[in-house]
Amino acid sequence: MSNQENVKKKRSIMGTIFSCLLAIVMAGMLSVAAFFGLAKFSTANMLSKDMIQPASSQFFDAKGTLLCTVDSEEDRLPVTFNKVPKNLQNAFLAAEDIRFYEHGGIDFKGIARALYTNVLYGEMQGGSTITQQLAKNYFLTQDRTVARKIHEAFIALQLEQKYSKQEIFEMYLNQIYFGAGAYGVETAANTYFGKHVQDLNLAECAMLAGIPKSPNYYSPTANPKAAAARQKTVLEQMVKYGFINQAQMDKAEATKLVYKSLTTNLGSKKYFVDYCIQLLIDQYGPDAVYKQGLKVYTTLDPDMQACAEKAAKETPTYYTDKNKQKQPQSAIVAVDPQTGYIKAMIGGRGTDQFNRAVLAERQPGSSFKPFVYLNALEQGATPNTMIDDSPIPGAWNPQNYDRRFHGKITMRTALINSFNIPAIKMSNQYGNDKVVALAKKMGITTLVESGKLTDANPSMALGGLTHGVTPLEMAGAFGAMANMGKFNKPIAISKIVDRNGKVIFQHEPNPVQVCKPASAYMLVDMMRDVMRRGTGTGAAISRPCAGKTGTTSEYHDAWFVGYTPNLSCAVWIGDDNNEPLSGMTGGGEPATLWHIFMSNVVNENLLPYADFEKPDGFKMPAPVADIGGGDKDKKKDEKKDDKKPADNNANKNIDAGKLPGSSNGGQVNVPRPPKPSTSKPSTPAVPKSVPKPPSKTN
Repeated sequence: MSNQENVKKKRSIMGTIFSCLLAIVMAGMLSVAAFFGLAKFSTANMLSKDMIQPASSQFFDAKGTLLCTVDSEEDRLPVTFNKVPKNLQNAFLAAEDIRFYEHGGIDFKGIARALYTNVLYGEMQGGSTITQQLAKNYFLTQDRTVARKIHEAFIALQLEQKYSKQEIFEMYLNQIYFGAGAYGVETAANTYFGKHVQDLNLAECAMLAGIPKSPNYYSPTANPKAAAARQKTVLEQMVKYGFINQAQMDKAEATKLVYKSLTTNLGSKKYFVDYCIQLLIDQYGPDAVYKQGLKVYTTLDPDMQACAEKAAKETPTYYTDKNKQKQPQSAIVAVDPQTGYIKAMIGGRGTDQFNRAVLAERQPGSSFKPFVYLNALEQGATPNTMIDDSPIPGAWNPQNYDRRFHGKITMRTALINSFNIPAIKMSNQYGNDKVVALAKKMGITTLVESGKLTDANPSMALGGLTHGVTPLEMAGAFGAMANMGKFNKPIAISKIVDRNGKVIFQHEPNPVQVCKPASAYMLVDMMRDVMRRGTGTGAAISRPCAGKTGTTSEYHDAWFVGYTPNLSCAVWIGDDNNEPLSGMTGGGEPATLWHIFMSNVVNENLLPYADFEKPDGFKMPAPVADIGGGDKDKKKDEKKDDKKPADNNANKNIDAGKLPGSSNGGQVNVPRPPKPSTSKPSTPAVPKSVPKPPSKTN
């Protein structure tokens, strides 16, 4: 074949390839054009239709009894643009759409910036403009679909053609949702501050402007710490874009905000219902809750809730704070390990909106030790594995509660008596990072795995965490232990039905095996001994049960978390203002509340009898005696130690309580390792919220 023929052949092949590529491109362009044409047509039809009349949503308990009705009537007081303070306008521009007056409804620069951030840093950012948000909130659903985004874009472009920027901004400010049933800035100003919008100061403006990103999460009355952080972010953005200076920001940050009281008549159930509303708004948007007439079937067992109320009433009262809240506060959460269904929830006592069961991140103390021992069991240890309870070499010198060392003891003995040194050594030996990873698999979302403040350090074995844990997540995690290593995420809503009777959500349990059944069973057996003859004897009931006490530094938090095969329950007691609990330990009042709750549940036949299921083919290792012989010394001095006045060391963790039948005194954790990476901040007065707000999608 000649060179000329070869050239002709190559040209023919290239021509064929080019034709194919051109055909693909043309087909793609035609498809896109058709799709956009259809979107424009459907958008036009959408804009021509009347809005559906709003309808109330109803919430039902697990027995189908109506809990409450969320009023469909919007609490909205329209206000003209000239009544909106300049600071509030600028706060929204800085927080939501700094190029609002420059773009034509769609901010392509903002979209590119959001995509860049999402790809480069993995941070989900929205690129929607104020106009797009108005289009979505007024005409569309909260569906996270491409079709909805396209409709949103077309409507935004048409709105920009029909109305002025000021008119669009005014409509947006009167449409946006602020939580607590409040729509629009005037209603929000009245709801939260008891003021007209024109009377708001800079601090109040920044606070309100931060709420719409996630109305329930950033609610200043429900989650003040998260709301304050969001307010600071808004103020920083205002400084960045030149709306205010640093001195004005500092003054606003220092301004104490006074909130109008928000009340409800649901009693203790209000915490659970508010939690359900939060979940629905995060998933479907506020309009779905307040306008679309949903029937929401929850997991709340009214009889178990009543038992939880009885137990919570036994929380001692040391004083009433300036907000007229009894202190200390308490939280109780009960979860079905086999389904994840939340059966009972007490988020506090009083009239406030802060749900401590869900939002309060508090230090767990020794109630975190089961994760340490479960990790060891996963890697081949047994309850009989020997640990040398002797001083730890180096600058860090943690001690046991009795200031004694007990020589070589079994892992079972270490957990029963909640000794500190063995827990630290087992965590170090089998991997601090692996303990953190295991706890995260079991639903603890607040742990830090990397960075300077990583929780993968020795103090973690004693419950010294960067942020703390929540009662809800502790109940769920311990439920996995009860369920032979199968974790079910705690669930509050079992089914949702729309106004036409269509089921739009139906929960199906999806358990995840987070550890070996044999490991879970061995841990359960060890924790049963905690309640038979260890620090948790004050909580024991007339059913197979297992649990763990926990008390944090300077008596700031006291826990008891325990379970039967078919119910896991976490009890927390602490002061909102971070005041010490006057020597209260996890084996004291929290164990008592757990005992009261579970005993009532059993006595009222709300919980079928069940024993922990041994895995097929598994043989429990026969118990062995400790080698060290330190228990005799402990028993001889335990009552004396139990009556000692509290040590004022900065970082102690007293674990066991003194109750009739209790065999142990208090446990003391001394200062943490002297490394920046292993230290933790003191427990916050008002802990950060648990669930992180969902990524904003517009």
